Amino acid sequence: MTYAERLYPWAIIRLLPRMQRVVVGRYRNRSDAEGHLRVLKRLMPDGEFLIIFDLPELMDQETEGSEE
Repeated sequence: MTYAERLYPWAIIRLLPRMQRVVVGRYRNRSDAEGHLRVLKRLMPDGEFLIIFDLPELMDQETEGSEE
């Protein structure tokens, strides 16, 4: 994961049938994600959306490797 991708840890996820999901957008802070979520719910009232903090696993692996 690049440094630029790490700058946007908040994501809006659209839940789909059969346990599938799609990342709709990524944001720097939670308030930006919440604002965008309000707009999405107005435009797509039947859609199911979640806001998550997407902490990449690669960051954990990089710190473990540097300790050894």
